[in-house]
Amino acid sequence: MAKKVRTKPSRSTQKTVPSPREYLPARLPAQAGTFVHGKFDFNDLFIFDLANNHQGDVAHGKRIIEEVARRAHAAGVRAALKLQLRELDSFIHPAHKKTTTNKHIPRFLSTALSEREFAQLVAASRQLGLLTMATPFDEASVNTLERLGVEIVKVASCSATDWPLLERIAESGKPVVCSTAGVPIEDVDRLVSFFQHRAVHFALMHCVALYPTPPEKLNLDRIEQFKKRYPGVAVGFSTHEPPSNMVAVKVAYAKGARLFEKHVAVPTKEYSINAYSATPEQIETWLSAWKEGVAMLGAGADTGGEEERKSLRDLQRGVFAKRPIKAGTALSQKDIYFAMPAGDGQLVSGQWKDSMLADRDYRRDEPVGEHAALSYKVPRREVVASYVRLLKGMLRESGVAVGFAPDVELSHHYGLERFREYGTTIIDCINREYCKKILIQLPGQHHPVHHHRRKEEAFQVLYGELIMTMEGEEKRLFPGDVIVVPRGAWHGFRSDAGAIFEEVSTTHFNDDSFYADKKIAALPREARKTKLVNWGRFQFDD
Repeated sequence: MAKKVRTKPSRSTQKTVPSPREYLPARLPAQAGTFVHGKFDFNDLFIFDLANNHQGDVAHGKRIIEEVARRAHAAGVRAALKLQLRELDSFIHPAHKKTTTNKHIPRFLSTALSEREFAQLVAASRQLGLLTMATPFDEASVNTLERLGVEIVKVASCSATDWPLLERIAESGKPVVCSTAGVPIEDVDRLVSFFQHRAVHFALMHCVALYPTPPEKLNLDRIEQFKKRYPGVAVGFSTHEPPSNMVAVKVAYAKGARLFEKHVAVPTKEYSINAYSATPEQIETWLSAWKEGVAMLGAGADTGGEEERKSLRDLQRGVFAKRPIKAGTALSQKDIYFAMPAGDGQLVSGQWKDSMLADRDYRRDEPVGEHAALSYKVPRREVVASYVRLLKGMLRESGVAVGFAPDVELSHHYGLERFREYGTTIIDCINREYCKKILIQLPGQHHPVHHHRRKEEAFQVLYGELIMTMEGEEKRLFPGDVIVVPRGAWHGFRSDAGAIFEEVSTTHFNDDSFYADKKIAALPREARKTKLVNWGRFQFDD
């Protein structure tokens, strides 16, 4: 435990701290993006917990704030300075104020600050472009943080089931960040329900109450559990690992943590620091480690890039003429061979198809150009198989299960060649007096406007975002949202990023869809529909 020395340091031993103007940008970024669509944005928020590391010394507390602000602004991150508030006169039982076996009480008493002194720390944080945050450990401290104008409330793990305190925090109307160290999952469920019922903007923090936390006790998988169990709730990581550990923040980010908290301190000749508080230099390295982790994770999509393409190209086999070939020759394996390296503009072995036409004359051993591939007419079975793979991949990614060997229909209103633009995929579940289907909209795919005269239906989104237009009015639907489509109502839908949704309706009839675009009805049904049994396994190559 750090010990406070009451003697005031001489001027010669005091370190000169640069003025904020020397290192702060002209426009402070701390408030940027704080609220998005009226809700507090917890993403990429870094919380620096001053706790009792001010040592009861306002000047020392201000120095820590200045050092932290400098590192946060240098890293370009949005940061909050967090205080801990306790109304010590009532918070500590009278019998424990003078003599106690509780190790925390002497620390709280020896580093106590008045409300006026806390106000100075809040003002210093604001001046330095930091958001302000406080952990109240009792109801009176919520009153204090309201008087101080603190913007964000933190719930400590020990208070995560303190319902009288949580009621008062919810009444404050402020955004809340709640730590969950040692809290059973059923109590986290209750906590989430509590805040959601009161329309509180809140985030959960995975945390371990071991100081410091050894690597094998970090239990970072809980971040992923929170992300799955509480969709739409921001999840973070409140860290107590040794500040030299720069791996945990990367793993936490990879697991889904999007806000982070760390205890901060500045060691001096007078004040030592504990084993889980980070120095300014360690904060700087920690923020760099986080940035590196973000970069390492990437966007999650195919990255590609010219450098990567060139690297692979050097290892791929190209297509070469086995003998002299005349332009227009229908090529087969007897005319070509595969060998590495493949050159730029050359057909590679993975692109080869029998019956491609030679785009020009070729000498023996000359590389065959990519233009030969343009002559290849892709068979219908290959087109369908490519869509099947895309649809199966989307279902796997979403976690929506459709069972074994479903009956699938590709509905392509303007022909199979335009399916990526216009259409939908329908998985039939049951069609009796009632009907149930699973529908899939690929990214960027539109279903044309139509209506039904015999069928009434309801859609519920299971995955992604569906943009529904009914009687000219557009509505965006998200997972869980339901919309009812009455008989005769003109409606169409699309998805920008892809969507999977459920249709429940009265009995479906094949002749009960009437389209606004008469050209669709003019096409024969076989030109608009492709039926697949067990995803076409016995009809097409998968």
